Amino acid sequence: MKALMKTTVVALAALWAGAVLAENTGAGNQAGHMEKLAILLDLTDAQKPQVQSILEGEHAQMKALMEQARAAGGKPDFQALHAARQQINQDTVTKLSGVLSPAQLKKFETLKQMHAHGFGHRGGGPGGAPQSAPATN
Repeated sequence: MKALMKTTVVALAALWAGAVLAENTGAGNQAGHMEKLAILLDLTDAQKPQVQSILEGEHAQMKALMEQARAAGGKPDFQALHAARQQINQDTVTKLSGVLSPAQLKKFETLKQMHAHGFGHRGGGPGGAPQSAPATN
């Protein structure tokens, strides 16, 4: 049973990651991304706006963090950026734990981890080299 669950999560994550990476950024695509995530996590109608709000907040925090790093000029402190990013991610998981069931939260964490490791990224960079997509955190 555990193996079936793992296989299902991996397959769903692969589909999700591939679909997300195939999309361009933009408001219309964010809605599509949210709809796919709702399907993969089996979100209820009540959960959808809550999860969307939490993820939009995370995205805004990440964007502000990157803008802050750019505005500082010079060489960024990658260790500090990494720590801040980890804290934002942890805060997001904490917020989601109040909305999602334990099974949904585990699926979400698996999907996020797989996306962070580039699962589903396609080739297409110069010379056919794999090209990483921008983070959607």
